[in-house]
Amino acid sequence: MAARWDDSAIAEAAAALRGGRLVAFPTETVYGLGARADDPVAVAALYAAKGRPRFNPLIAHVADLAAARAAAVLPPEAERLAAAFWPGPLTLVAPARPGGPVCDLARAGLPTVGVRAPAHRLAQALLAAVDVPVVAPSANRSGAVSPTTAAHVLDAFGPEIAGVLDGGACPVGIESTIVGFGPDGPTLLRPGGLPRETLEAALGGRLRAATAAGRVAAPGMLASHYAPGARLRLDAAGQRPGEAWLGFGADPVAVAAPALNLSPAGDLAEAAAALYAHLRALDAALGGEGVIAVAPIPRRGLGEAIADRLRRAAAPR
Repeated sequence: MAARWDDSAIAEAAAALRGGRLVAFPTETVYGLGARADDPVAVAALYAAKGRPRFNPLIAHVADLAAARAAAVLPPEAERLAAAFWPGPLTLVAPARPGGPVCDLARAGLPTVGVRAPAHRLAQALLAAVDVPVVAPSANRSGAVSPTTAAHVLDAFGPEIAGVLDGGACPVGIESTIVGFGPDGPTLLRPGGLPRETLEAALGGRLRAATAAGRVAAPGMLASHYAPGARLRLDAAGQRPGEAWLGFGADPVAVAAPALNLSPAGDLAEAAAALYAHLRALDAALGGEGVIAVAPIPRRGLGEAIADRLRRAAAPR
């Protein structure tokens, strides 16, 4: 059952999390399915509920920078980004602090840990009440379209989880940007709700590109992800017979239903916020089959993250 945000709902959700149960809650990016990060049994239940492969690490959501420092050894560049952009849609991947509060299973056995302080007031209140880091991947079945409303979460899980805190629609709408820190400098592991250009301006240099070699270092790096049942045809100039249409900017002259537009004005922030809800709506209109034709998305600013999600959604499954 979804509960609107009030003090009693937060207290009940915090008690469920402390007791090892799973609770979904909104962040500014997407809804997360939370489990206390220091409890391997709760984390195992989270992996099982999502059907998520255990080699795919989880992000630990923390109340503030002090809590992040207790979980991770943050290098100076990570500290600089946290000071500039937290709370916000930015995850920092750094060496896990020995004896820290994020269990080995949550880190997928890696020596590193991803930490993030979300900007949503409900998430902040919940994390403060739980008083331990909470791992919270997107509250959907693994590989499916991410949820940006409480209704999306209920569609996926219903009574399987302890509950959903309903904070309305997520304003950013796509997952956090993930930056890793290693011996070669900061690396963009996943584009997201904080544009690459903004981060590079703060760092005073370019972010390295992630390589495909080796183990998955952060969420969102699998080739197929964020996918509806229908197939996606990207960078489409127009709509073919029988296809749904997902536009951006001015639509072609002839567009037939089902059709939605991420932002008729060509606003990338508006497009990011609408992306997952529009994919869900078009997929439902097609009955989870057929093809969604997707207009070209500029690869600048938030467009890089939108294009990344669409590319993974269109990948072979």
